[in-house]
Amino acid sequence: MTVSRVVNGEPAVLPETAARVERAIRRLGYQRNEAARRLRRRGQPTQTIGLLVDDLANPFFAALAAAVEDAARQHGYVVLIGSSNDSLRREREVVAAFCARQVDGLIVVPVAGSHRFLVEQLERGTKVVCVDRPADGLAVDKVLVDNRAGARKAVRHLLDQGHRRIGYLGDREDIWTIQERYAGFQDAFGDIGTEPDPRLVQHGPRSRAAAAQLAASLLGLPDPPTALFTTTDLITMGAIDALQGQAELVALIGFDEFALADKVSPPVTVVAQDPVALGVTAAQLLFSRIAGDTSPPREVVLLTRLVTRGSGEIPPPP
Repeated sequence: MTVSRVVNGEPAVLPETAARVERAIRRLGYQRNEAARRLRRRGQPTQTIGLLVDDLANPFFAALAAAVEDAARQHGYVVLIGSSNDSLRREREVVAAFCARQVDGLIVVPVAGSHRFLVEQLERGTKVVCVDRPADGLAVDKVLVDNRAGARKAVRHLLDQGHRRIGYLGDREDIWTIQERYAGFQDAFGDIGTEPDPRLVQHGPRSRAAAAQLAASLLGLPDPPTALFTTTDLITMGAIDALQGQAELVALIGFDEFALADKVSPPVTVVAQDPVALGVTAAQLLFSRIAGDTSPPREVVLLTRLVTRGSGEIPPPP
């Protein structure tokens, strides 16, 4: 009983006795069994949350995860992290694994498709916050970015310089953020009373290599684009690969900041969003719910900013 009181920070133990117990703990290398502790405290908070992102190898989601982890640490929580790779089946498997460990809440970057499977967890008291994308069939807090406005501003920037043949390289069409960015791409053309050339629109690349291949195919057309708009950091990097030797001739604006964007030649103009702010805001909402907030679901929309560096300011050929 005395050891238990010391380990759990409870009072009623003499200082000299507590010191002896702590010395013994260090000498024996004792670690508390959290699984057993949770079994004894069934129904009590487990001080853990689950975070499910698309791909943890992606710098954007890595930064978001680090922000969530930092916020959780301040609340005394541990974060379990998994990737869905935009697979609904894998998303369900990872969420089930989190919930089997009795997490107190979930922060989820939802995959396309219905998320009614999470209703049962909500009814059991697990708190859920969606980040980066909303979830179909789920009335929960969500933290989003104004993707459509950010893309619209970027493409208008190219149009205002005289570009009309603007190539579009986008991720999968069923991803909500990509749908919004493509809508912003179209909005910009609508602003000047015209439409983009459908032959210059490419959907689907999920890797840098695939994006480079598609960008090269656009640049190899008889009447190639004079500018490119790319919808993710990995696709932007692929486009840079394809532009080797002609980067000074074709304008480029990418959605998402990425490492060394300001160091390549020419430096890359980007639509910057803040993954740290996304992660911190989502964590704040989740911990508010865990603490007992029962107000109606909230939607927080963060803004983007256009960072002009040079690649997006290359004029069309005369």
